Amino acid sequence: MTLEEFSAGEQKTERMDKVGDALEEVLSKALSQRTITVGVYEAAKLLNVPVPARSDPDNVVLCLLAADEDDDRDVALQIHFTLIQAFCCENDIDILRVSNPGRLAELLLLESDAGPALSEGAEQPPDLHCVLVTNPHSSQWKDPALSQLICFCRESRYMDQWVPVINLPER
Repeated sequence: MTLEEFSAGEQKTERMDKVGDALEEVLSKALSQRTITVGVYEAAKLLNVPVPARSDPDNVVLCLLAADEDDDRDVALQIHFTLIQAFCCENDIDILRVSNPGRLAELLLLESDAGPALSEGAEQPPDLHCVLVTNPHSSQWKDPALSQLICFCRESRYMDQWVPVINLPER
């Protein structure tokens, strides 16, 4: 490995860490502002609001799809992911694939003020395969962390990577 290849690898790792940190910040804010929808079924319900009443779907700014290696073999889940991805692409909603759903679960479930959507039904763990972040305000550019994620998604699309995969940093 040459010094240039090593340096490029270091820069990519550092960039991915920054994107992971930005995602953690966005999720933390979304939880505190209650602008998060968790679960494939709940996400589909939110995105399927009829056009005249459409307010929440128009405010979706980020879609996270989380799956581990076992989930990659779940055909039904992959069909859901494909449909959600298609909807998001058609409606200009940025998408990220999270490769470590365990860390995502930590971020979403260990918050003390997670709200009823995440705390009810403690018998069965919530479905964290799809997470939607909505922005109740008209300008998402006011949040630097969200802006960083949106720029990362756009840069990835320019490189023909329509659903970039990130790994949330362990803490």
